Amino acid sequence: MEFVHSNGYVSIEDLSRSFGLSPQSIRRLVNRLSDQGKLKRSHGGVSPPTGGANLEYKTRQVLRLAEKKVIAAAVARFVPNGASLFIGLGTTPECVAVALADHSDLRVFTNSLNVAAALSANPGVEIAIAGGLLRRRDRDVIGSAAVAFFRRYKVDFSIFGVGGVDADGMLLDFDEGEVEAREAMVEGSRSSLLVADHTKFGRSVPVRGGKIGEVDHLFTDRLPPSEFMPAIRKGNVQVHHPPDDRVTAA
Repeated sequence: MEFVHSNGYVSIEDLSRSFGLSPQSIRRLVNRLSDQGKLKRSHGGVSPPTGGANLEYKTRQVLRLAEKKVIAAAVARFVPNGASLFIGLGTTPECVAVALADHSDLRVFTNSLNVAAALSANPGVEIAIAGGLLRRRDRDVIGSAAVAFFRRYKVDFSIFGVGGVDADGMLLDFDEGEVEAREAMVEGSRSSLLVADHTKFGRSVPVRGGKIGEVDHLFTDRLPPSEFMPAIRKGNVQVHHPPDDRVTAA
């Protein structure tokens, strides 16, 4: 699944060569994942699922986990003790919360139960959670309830992910409520931190909101492709990427 999401359409023959399995075995695996809605069968190959729905949360938790941990560790080194934070929904912000679990004197405001759970064992972290209708599939709150929640506060940092980034710099998500909550976080923070692994660049997602040039910091696992840099340079974005948390001034 990670291979397909990273490469787009992949033929059965390419999958067979890449994984050292027979085409028959690959077809069985593809059929099973397609029946579960995790991949989309097409003539002679397979591609990521289409439409406005994201993958199941538990599936996303294991996709590109190593990259997400690299990003999360860099954010944890960047955020000082004693800070106030908005942390948004998604698996990369959840990894950031895990990486922040040993920080002290943090005040965290979140619309994600997964983020709250990751930080809840640390008595040095004060956690406030958005009220409203719970999206059981993702264990989070979006829409007007989350927007109203974030607008009540002013914090040091907002930390959030996106569903995708278009080549023109547009930030993309799967749901209008996700965009509204994210924009409220950015408005209420002194410094905004976008956390996105390399596969988010060029990923087609239906709902737009905000530009990458409007964020203060981009934390990623590798330098974005060159075609995205003009959009990044339109702002004052600092790009944090390996090795050693290298910062590239846009």
